[in-house]
Amino acid sequence: MKSPRNKTIDFPIEQAEKYLSLCVNEKSYDGSVNQIVTGDAFSGLKKIADKSVDLLIVDPPYNLAKNFHGLNFKAQSQDEYAKYTLKWLDACLPKLKDNASVYVCCDWKSSLVIGGILSSRLILRNRITWQREKGRGAKSNWKNSMEDVFFATVSDDYKFNLDAVKVRRRVLAPYNADGKPKDWESTTEGKFRNTCPSNFWDDISVPYWSMAENTAHPTQKPEKLIAKLILASSNEGDVVLDPFAGSGTTAVVAEKLNRKFICLERNPLYCAWAQKRLENAKEDSSIQGYEGGVFWEKNTTAEQRQHHEKRSKRHKKA
Repeated sequence: MKSPRNKTIDFPIEQAEKYLSLCVNEKSYDGSVNQIVTGDAFSGLKKIADKSVDLLIVDPPYNLAKNFHGLNFKAQSQDEYAKYTLKWLDACLPKLKDNASVYVCCDWKSSLVIGGILSSRLILRNRITWQREKGRGAKSNWKNSMEDVFFATVSDDYKFNLDAVKVRRRVLAPYNADGKPKDWESTTEGKFRNTCPSNFWDDISVPYWSMAENTAHPTQKPEKLIAKLILASSNEGDVVLDPFAGSGTTAVVAEKLNRKFICLERNPLYCAWAQKRLENAKEDSSIQGYEGGVFWEKNTTAEQRQHHEKRSKRHKKA
């Protein structure tokens, strides 16, 4: 029996019929948007119209032996993993618009392969590193608590919505110009500024049992992480493609942020969990750590966020 506070979505396949009925099998998929497609990603990708996708987000299996609830991924040699990476990348690229952006998740080891391959097909712009505070320590090595996200574009014509992804940070050394705050504001909760985001993110919380977004998927990405990618590199109404959708984080965040999505996933259980999350999103469109159009640092109080929201509303009225 789960604790009443445990919100983890982890029902078995025997209880998934309601949600699986909302998914589309890749054999009958017609390329339409706002679909969770069950089946082989490479077959499903063929159904998507060329040059129709604005943003590609990929969280491929890392080059590790992993059991994804009955579907196993086996660790490969570097050459084999490179061939696998090229296979999915070349299947996705024709679907992208000329001004599309691409984000690919990886760990430190798979990044050695993925980074080079991306740079051979796309314009590699940056490597984001985010702090993943989860997992046990290692007795004979440093604990692995970081993951990477490569940022690339199809061309030099691409979207980057800077104001949509600024981070609300406390000001430690406030500076005045002509007696007035320079690039910061004083509130009853302290002094803050909205800063330009860097490529190191230490404000991400990995989903855990009491969070509504949590599922039993072993490598689920946080909604806040995906929200940053979607807000930065797409506009409302744009199409976001995720060929390894897992438990549906990309679909859920796209839904919450008024984007269209196409998500492909082999495991029908994960597709069912994704549909359950989409159902929940219609009742609650909030994203943990993102409020009032601002990404907040970890452990920010509700009072600080509410004060910012009220101040923003007053500014809009003025």
